[in-house]
Amino acid sequence: MMLALPTQLTINAARFQHDLDELAQIGETMDGGISRLALSNEDLEARAWFAGRVEEAGLLVRDDETGNLSGVLLSDTPGAKTLLIGSHLDSVPNGGRYDGSVGVLAGLECLRRLKESGLRLPVHVEVINFTDQEGNWQSFFGSMGLTGTLQELQVSDLRQDNAAFRAALFRAGIHPNEVHLARRDPATLAGYLELHIEQGDRLDRSGSDIGIVTRIVGRTTLRVTFSGESTHAATTRRDQRRDALHGAANFISRMYALLDDYPEGIFNCGDLRVRPGAFNVIPSEAVLRVECRHPQDSTLAEMEQRLNALAEDCACQHGLSVRTLAVMRRPAAVMAEPLLQTVEAVCQHNGCRYERLISVAGHDAQVMGAFTPSALIFIPSRQGIAHTPREFTEWQQIENGANVLLQTILRLALEGA
Repeated sequence: MMLALPTQLTINAARFQHDLDELAQIGETMDGGISRLALSNEDLEARAWFAGRVEEAGLLVRDDETGNLSGVLLSDTPGAKTLLIGSHLDSVPNGGRYDGSVGVLAGLECLRRLKESGLRLPVHVEVINFTDQEGNWQSFFGSMGLTGTLQELQVSDLRQDNAAFRAALFRAGIHPNEVHLARRDPATLAGYLELHIEQGDRLDRSGSDIGIVTRIVGRTTLRVTFSGESTHAATTRRDQRRDALHGAANFISRMYALLDDYPEGIFNCGDLRVRPGAFNVIPSEAVLRVECRHPQDSTLAEMEQRLNALAEDCACQHGLSVRTLAVMRRPAAVMAEPLLQTVEAVCQHNGCRYERLISVAGHDAQVMGAFTPSALIFIPSRQGIAHTPREFTEWQQIENGANVLLQTILRLALEGA
């Protein structure tokens, strides 16, 4: 027998806001930002704080072998599946107070309200804080662990020196040789929901309250190494120069020009290291990491091929050798249409203005989407500013998003998620 849908149930806004303000004090920087790098003292303090809030709410505290920390509202239905609501509490260096935190704390508030309502749900509902979403050590460490997609090479010392990472894991009580045990059986899950600030300005420009994400872009990260010859910068004739940095600069400039061919694509280079690094010596080596993003995997593969060809051409032009290595490939993720339709129905019922859009930033929903039906819900970011202390979302927009999340959970739970 289907339970009646309590469409008037809303969050306790004052409690939720107090949580957000209190959490923002953990890792707060001088200019009002947040530095809670994964597995740092600040991150561990935030985890302890979150566990305390879960216990206070009378929810079950759960963690796993990758350090994912959860609060669970248990169902008394035999064989019940689990509806996951998640995001992350870790941050980038001197980031903002909303990124990730809004999603975790909104999920916690939703569970508290569900418990207080006395509803007997046919599914377990679990709010989860994923470990190291931001990639201080390994991007999506927690969600990859839960989905069984974390590779041994990503935590071992077989390919690179991960000693510091492994030490940080041990300090947090995470044993690298046990992380594979965090994988769950997808048959036990009813789906995954994530609320997040947009980190772009589309909702802010359009005046929409809610963004319903249809797809998350795929991403490839390449390490490109140009090798030349170190000689005296003043005495080496121009036709004899084998300047690795010059070749790298040419590559970067021409890479951005390729964007004209990919209106939905993104190229970026934000990491360039030069050896020997002396102002009066011609660089013998330039190592750069570049990334490309696109919502279609076939186009993303084409973009990667063009970058490889471009690197070869630039090396030839400047008398260099070049090596390219794909250090990360993450396919595009498609969100589950039935869940998106449920979010739309909630927005219509709540009178929220909404639009469908593509996420160009990565989220745990990208990893989860290939594992269980998933939906990603955006709320506006003022001027699209993110990963900085100036990151800001109006409280009313946060409250709207949390209520949309709560009503979506209810519909999925009571209508047979």
